[in-house]
Amino acid sequence: MKRLFDLLVSLAAIICALPILLITAVAIKLDSKGGVLFKQARIGLNGKHFSIYKFRSMVIGAARSGPYFTEANDRRITRVGAFIRRTSLDELPQILNVLQGDMSIVGPRPNVPEQEKEYANNQWVKRNSVKPGITGLAQATLRSQATPEQRTALDLEYVDKNSMGMDLRIILMTVKQILSKGGN
Repeated sequence: MKRLFDLLVSLAAIICALPILLITAVAIKLDSKGGVLFKQARIGLNGKHFSIYKFRSMVIGAARSGPYFTEANDRRITRVGAFIRRTSLDELPQILNVLQGDMSIVGPRPNVPEQEKEYANNQWVKRNSVKPGITGLAQATLRSQATPEQRTALDLEYVDKNSMGMDLRIILMTVKQILSKGGN
């Protein structure tokens, strides 16, 4: 049921968002050197590695010049990048990850491999027992203000309580977060 939901929502999203996808791609290309998409290794269901797609919001080589997380006033973020992050437009290419079956619309955000050391082994296994999502309980409730501990607790709560009803509530809460706070 969840896979069918993911496919239907993803296909509808690509069709509806096509003009936004094209405008965003052109804006990124005009704003800075480099490609339009950013690809990065992430951890998926049962610890499987996959490549996540995002619109590029940072300068080329940003990963070599700083940590895997961003900070306030991070100089690696481009002008267009700041806008697409604030509005979550940078996440739209992850629809392709959902269509490929590596991600779901809702689930814990996929971690980079280096983050495994931040978890107890049983937490890591539990967290990766569901597909990662474009949005999750942590993003819907605390957005980017969540501490790593809060994010872990909310991700594990999602695994324990996950259902289609919960997914629909998380989607609605995420939309509200993006619209009410400009995506932060």
